Parts: sequence; structure tokens; C-alpha cells
Amino acid sequence: MTESALISKVWNFANVLRDDGVGYGDYLEQITYLLFLKMADEMSKPPYSKKMTFPRIKDTEGTELEDGELCDWETLSKKRGAELEAYYSQMLRSLGTEKGILGQIFTKSQNKIQDPAKLLRVIDMIGKEQWTMVGADIKGDIYEGLLEKNASDTKSGAGQYFTPRALIQAMVECLAPKPGKKIHDPSCGTGGFFLAAYDYIINHHSLDSDQKKFLKNSTFSGNEIVAGTRRLCLMNMFLHNIGEIDGETFISPNDALIADEGIRVDYVLANPPFGKKSSMTITNEEGEQEKQDLSYNRQDFWASTSNKQLNFLQHIRSLLKITGEAAVVLPDNVLFEGGAGETVRKELLKTTELHTILRLPTGIFYANGVKANVLFFDNKPASKEAWTRDVWIYDYRTNIHHTLKKGTMQLEDLRDFITLYNPSNRHKRTETYTDSNPDGRWRKFSYEEIIARDKTNLDIFWLKDKSLADLDNLPDPDELALEILEDVEAALEGFRGIVGILEK
Repeated sequence: MTESALISKVWNFANVLRDDGVGYGDYLEQITYLLFLKMADEMSKPPYSKKMTFPRIKDTEGTELEDGELCDWETLSKKRGAELEAYYSQMLRSLGTEKGILGQIFTKSQNKIQDPAKLLRVIDMIGKEQWTMVGADIKGDIYEGLLEKNASDTKSGAGQYFTPRALIQAMVECLAPKPGKKIHDPSCGTGGFFLAAYDYIINHHSLDSDQKKFLKNSTFSGNEIVAGTRRLCLMNMFLHNIGEIDGETFISPNDALIADEGIRVDYVLANPPFGKKSSMTITNEEGEQEKQDLSYNRQDFWASTSNKQLNFLQHIRSLLKITGEAAVVLPDNVLFEGGAGETVRKELLKTTELHTILRLPTGIFYANGVKANVLFFDNKPASKEAWTRDVWIYDYRTNIHHTLKKGTMQLEDLRDFITLYNPSNRHKRTETYTDSNPDGRWRKFSYEEIIARDKTNLDIFWLKDKSLADLDNLPDPDELALEILEDVEAALEGFRGIVGILEK
């Protein structure tokens, strides 16, 4: 089957099941389970001949039944009708109790295709292909396409785990990761940063055999606490030729913020989850459930706060080696919030070189109302003097209009920023903002200028909003309505935070 025909077949079946009430997310999960089993079956045979160990069907307590059937592709592909549905459900539950990558793929797995005939059609579709012979780029394109469709489905809520691929690619190009280095994402979602970094290293370096092995098995690590998202990440990586099907997982299910696990890496690329507060649900003495703000007691943090993004920023800094570099997406509140926010900003400016901020437009994330930035900073050794000298800011927000359905942000839209960032030598940069060109988007501010600002506010902008100055050039009504909606939702989120403080 040709590449386009294979992609079309997988996607078309997603639409068929969608009409039956099986959403992209549920279809994606079933595809993940079945692809993994089929590829494991292929890998157990020549020329690979890997020793794949699969358990027998287990009882509800997780004990293998002596007369239970094997939980593998060969057994599954022979089932039909009601027997297929019953076996598939038992198999998923049994595999979810295993250790290593096998257990991570099948953790909390369930059968979401209740019609045995349609389940059999999906199994047959996957069974007809030799997936180990299909190129990693083709398998990856299929899976990434399904991930994006799932993210765009507002009902699934999966958009919060999906960072725009154009933004990811731009961040990776600026960081320009080198082979033989470790890359970490403490909130890795479906693994977009890993894939972009992998592609960048492959495309920009001629790797020897040791470097290829390191890239495949030792370069990437991360955390993802949501089991379903972690499963998608692991499969996404594996389909892109990262990791081994019978190896250990490199994605931890632990909350990255709980403790410093001692990991030190060369690069951190991340887009921590949206939502300002870290919270947990507890049951009181009356048996009632209530949410409580969660502050992490970390000795290596500069400030104790329940602000999730401030905690991630502090954690990311702790992950870096002395020579480590980071690029992280953070919402506006991190740049201007007082209290702990001011403390974190001052310490970040002192202990690292915070050299670049990219102001992002609205309308690029699947979570509405998000106003975010990318902070680029390099870790440094202890010093009495502040390491930050100048902070360069690129305003790609003012007078920029993107939506998720029309005028989506592309990598080329960020090409000007990447060029001005100058990845090959970021110490040689030229401002585009001047007295004679006040519309220049690229401007630097000295450490002294920033530290003198109220609360060390980094939310800096200078361009005039043309939509306010020229009523004849307003955006299209649908763009304007979306901007208003995003502003209202951002304001509501702020008011919820204020109400939470007042209730205390």
C-alpha cells in the first residue's frame, strides 16, 4: 500500500468510528494498543528475533491463570464476535499490570470499541500491514495527525497536552541541540519536543554508531502524570524510532514537582500545563471532598508558591547542568505577578542568563484565552554578579492575528524571530527597534532597566496596537470575536484566582 493510501485508510476509519460515537481520543488509544501488539509480534520474528515476553490472561487480582490464553497479537487476531470483545477487554486489563514499557502502554486501558465487528475491522486493518517495514516518518505522520485531530476535538480536552508544532520547531531551532547531550521535558504531553529535537539532530549532524545509539536510547527523558497522555507519548516516540519495544520506559509517571530526583540535563524544552494553581483533592472527616492549593516544599526552590508555572520554572532551572540551556513556554502572569513571582524573576536574572523572551500571540493554543511567552535562559555557576546582562524581547503578539481554523501559525511566521535570535552566535544580534523604526519587533533591555521596573516586571511591550488606532482596519469579525472571547476567558481566570485568595 502506498504511503498516502495507508494514511488515508487509518484516518478514514477514524471518521467511520466517530459516526458511531467513538471519538478520536478513544480511536487513538485503541490504535496504540493494537499497533504495539502487532509490532511486538513482528519484532519477535526474523530478522529481529527479539525475545518478547507476554503474560497470560490474569484474574481481577492480577494473578496469571494457568489455563489463561496469552495476551499477544497472534491470539487476538484469531478471535471473532463476542469472544473477541471479551478476550480483548481481559487482555487489556492483564497487560496493564505488567512492568516496564509494556505496563506503561496499557496502564488503565479499556476497550472503547464495543461493536465486535468494527473492532475486528480495526484489527484486520492493522494486521494487513508489516509495520516494522513502514518508514518511521510515515508511521509518525499517521500518529501525529491523529494526535492533532484529537487535540482539536474540544470535547476530548486533549488540546492542553498539545503544543503547536510550528512553535516547537522554532524553539528547537533556536536551542540547536547537539548529539550526545541529554534532553528533558518535565511535562512532556505527547512528546512533541522530543520528536522535533530528534529530527533536528538527525538532519543537522552526521552521527556515528555510538551517537545514533545514544540518541535512540539515552537522549530523552521526561514526566507525564496523566496515564493516557503518557501512553500516547511512549507510542509516539516508539513509532519515530526512539526507544526499544522491550526496553524500559524513559517517561516517569511521577509528579515532576514533588522532589528533586537528581536528574541533570543539557537541555530542557517544555510547555508546562496551563492552569495557574497547583491543587489536590482531599476527603475531610465528614467524607466530603474539597480542593486545596498545593505548595511544594522544595529546598532548592527560591520561593514557595501554589502557582504551578512558577514552580515549573524553578524546577526546570534545577534540572539544568551548569552549562544547561532551557526554552520554556510560560503564561504572562509569570512575567508580572508580585510576591513569589517577583522573587523568582529576580533570582532567575541573577543565577542564569535570561537572554531572550518571545511574546506569543493568542489563538495558537487549543486552550482558549492563553497569553504566553517563551523564555530562553542558560544556567550558570554561582556568582556574586548577576549573569543576565541584556534581555532581548521579540514581540510576535501585537498586531498579529492567528486562529486554530483560519490563519494557523506556521514555522515560516516565526522565521524572522529565529533569524534575529541568531542560533549560531546569539551574542551577535542587532535590534530592529530604533527611534527611526518604532515598529521594530526586536528590542533589548539591560539588566539595570529591568531590575528598576516595578516588581521586576518582564511583561514589556512597546508597539502600538493598530486595531485601536485605525478603526478602518479592524480584523475580520470572526477573528475579533475570538480575541474578545480569549480576553474574557483570561480575565475570568484572573478573577477566579482573586476569589480563591479572598475565600482564604
